[in-house]
Amino acid sequence: MKYMIMTYASQADYDGMAGKPGAGPAWSPEDLAAMGAFMESFAAELVESGELVETRGLAAPAHTRRVRQEGGVPVVSDGPYAETEEVLAGYWVVECDGIDRATEIAGRLALCPAPEHVRATAVADVRPIDEYEADPAA
Repeated sequence: MKYMIMTYASQADYDGMAGKPGAGPAWSPEDLAAMGAFMESFAAELVESGELVETRGLAAPAHTRRVRQEGGVPVVSDGPYAETEEVLAGYWVVECDGIDRATEIAGRLALCPAPEHVRATAVADVRPIDEYEADPAA
């Protein structure tokens, strides 16, 4: 079974990582290096176990576009969005024996080095991925 493990951040988190103080202090070069080393090791372990399908980090919310319909016409808004505090920051798709194993993998993300104000609000969601098989007769 495949599962998606999702992590979240805010524009302020991305600003802090880019060295811009705002809602929280700017990350130090050592903070960034420690997080990068952790993420590389985390991914390498999942590759080694054969459980990693895909992983990606996402660009800052400021680079987001939201598309909605108004009167049957697409309307595009640029991010970030004041009504959205947290956005999807990155994800891992893993293929493993069950949700308990996927949850165990996600739990290891709590060990990721980060400034305390970031670690205090960090969460990861684990969701099963529905597999869709097209009907060959259709």
